[in-house]
Amino acid sequence: MTKSLDATLQNVTHGFLRMLSAVMEQLSTLRTALQEGRTADVEARVTRLDADVDALEKDLEAACLRGLALQSPVARDLRLVVLIMKSLADIERAGDYAKHIARSVSSPWMAAHRSASADVQSSLLLLTKMLEQLSYAFLEHDLDAARQVILLDEQVDAHDEQMQRLSMITLLEQPDEVGTALKSSRLGREIERLGDHLKNVAERILANAASRPTERPD
Repeated sequence: MTKSLDATLQNVTHGFLRMLSAVMEQLSTLRTALQEGRTADVEARVTRLDADVDALEKDLEAACLRGLALQSPVARDLRLVVLIMKSLADIERAGDYAKHIARSVSSPWMAAHRSASADVQSSLLLLTKMLEQLSYAFLEHDLDAARQVILLDEQVDAHDEQMQRLSMITLLEQPDEVGTALKSSRLGREIERLGDHLKNVAERILANAASRPTERPD
C-alpha cells in the first residue's frame, strides 16, 4: 500500500508540474509571437497547448480521487492530494485565459497598436515569473517563493489598471475608437484574471503549510 501511495503521489506531483509547464509554454508562445511580430497562428498554437492542460486536469483529478478512495492517505500526503485537487481548476482556467489572450493578440488590432503590444509583453513576462516561482514553491515547499507569486500578481494588477485607464482616456479623447478601447480593456482583464488564478494556488500553498502541525523537538 505504501509503495502504491508513493507512486500515486509522485505521478500527481509530476502531472501538476507538467500542467504548470504547459501554461508557461503558452505564455512563452505568446511572448515570442509578439516580439517577432508573427501572431497569425498564435491562437492555434496556444489552443493546442490548452488542450494538453485540459487533458492533464482530467487525468490528475481522476488519479487524486482514486488515491483518496483506495489508498486513504493521511496527514501530509492527504494535504498534498487535496492541495493539488483544489488547484487543478485554477491552472485549467489560467490555460483558458492564455487562450483568450492569444485570440486578442492574433487580431489585426494588436498589430496596429504597438504600445499595447509592449504592455502585453511586460504583463506576460510578469505572469511567466509568477509561474516559475509557483512551480518552485510547489516542488520545494518554498513559502518565500509562494509569497513572491502574490507580490508579482500585484504588479500584474497594476498593469491592468493602467490598461483600463488608457482605455478610458481613449474613449474620452477619441469616441470613434470605442472598439480599440473595449479590446484593450478586455485584454487587460484577461491578463489580470490569469494572474489571479496563479495567486490562488500560491495562497493555497501558504494555507497548506500553515495547517501543518508544529513539530515537537526531540
